[in-house]
Amino acid sequence: MNFNKKGNILFIPLAVFILSGLFMWNGAAFATDNETYKNLKLFNEVLNLVEKNYVEEVDPEVVIRGAINGMMKALDPHSTFMTAEQYEDLKIDTKGTFSGLGIVITIQDDMITVVAPIEDKPAFMAGVKAGDKIIKIDGEATKDFTIMDAVHALRGERGTKVTITVIREDEDGSIDFEIVRDLIEIKSVKYRTYYNDIGYIRISNFQETTTDELNDAFKEMKLKDAALKGIVLDLRNNPGGLLDQSIKVSDMFLKSGLIVSSKGREEGSEYTYKANDDGFEPECPVIILINSGTASAAEIVSGALHDNKRAVLLGTQTFGKGSVQTVVPLKDGSALKLTVAKYYTPAGESIQAKGITPDIAVEYIKPVATGKGESQRIREKDLEGHIKGEEEVEQEVSIIGEETENLKKDNQLKNAIDLLRNWDIFKKI
Repeated sequence: MNFNKKGNILFIPLAVFILSGLFMWNGAAFATDNETYKNLKLFNEVLNLVEKNYVEEVDPEVVIRGAINGMMKALDPHSTFMTAEQYEDLKIDTKGTFSGLGIVITIQDDMITVVAPIEDKPAFMAGVKAGDKIIKIDGEATKDFTIMDAVHALRGERGTKVTITVIREDEDGSIDFEIVRDLIEIKSVKYRTYYNDIGYIRISNFQETTTDELNDAFKEMKLKDAALKGIVLDLRNNPGGLLDQSIKVSDMFLKSGLIVSSKGREEGSEYTYKANDDGFEPECPVIILINSGTASAAEIVSGALHDNKRAVLLGTQTFGKGSVQTVVPLKDGSALKLTVAKYYTPAGESIQAKGITPDIAVEYIKPVATGKGESQRIREKDLEGHIKGEEEVEQEVSIIGEETENLKKDNQLKNAIDLLRNWDIFKKI
């Protein structure tokens, strides 16, 4: 695999998970024009007035950090300032093990919003649902919280309790959940076979161990099933993770071709990532399951395999997270996460705020009496202040168990398996 870059690049690290994408800073110089100097002078004037005349004595650090947070918030939902503690949290996120609630969160309408609870984890077991808006954590209002503020508040030692207060669409009043934090150890790859000849692989996120886990899955399935008719790669509700892992996963299915490219404003900010023939790529047909929770790094894999004619996409439109953030460590141990580029699929498409359209559109039909469908899920375009996609500018599940029961509950998976079992007929259509 070719990595034409100067730093390590990450997409969407996960803790209580965060919808964002990252790569590490390699240094750059910035020119400051006269307009910037004028605004800095204004800022200094306001700061002096506040320090001298505000009714109570103010802590300069609190005021300045508040100004920095405001500056980041004015950019887009994925740019943020992190304290030293929050930065340490971020570095832990991609390890796959932490103590917390097990929820995917973002900011929507200036509120901390649950994208999805992780199955069988504390928040999920307590009844937290996708779309819930967290208005309080242990009684403290979250109105001005950044994502990292929420992450830090929701995390804690295993066995300790945290109370979150949420509001839910079509529910009167707020709902309190007292949740006991637990060790959230995320195994990112689950797999099995259906009918002894269809491989099923679910990747829940992209963390440091994902490629190794996928290798193990390949080996196990090949040992048990010498002649797979096809593979279903399930990337539904996968919020992303490490870019290098998404590239390696793509490469495991591709013998050649462009995987992804990125381009920023600065000269020399273009990077390309290509696949190599390692001799171990599966030869059978692949169908990728996608939905509105398929984001960032998961969209990279979907776009790479689709544009290289290696996989058929089945499901619904993806999230549309097509921007890249760089993490800049600062001298005091804090860090800045700043959006610096957009990434592009092999076909040269930016999926920012647009997402990827499936080849075969199949809406997920929830089993009876289980609540709302995925139409209530949040996409990148729903986030306030998101970077507009090209079209906008122009227009101004772990599924392990009995085969038949699983397929009754999951119409998208059933469709994919039926297509793979009848692939020769499907190819002629």
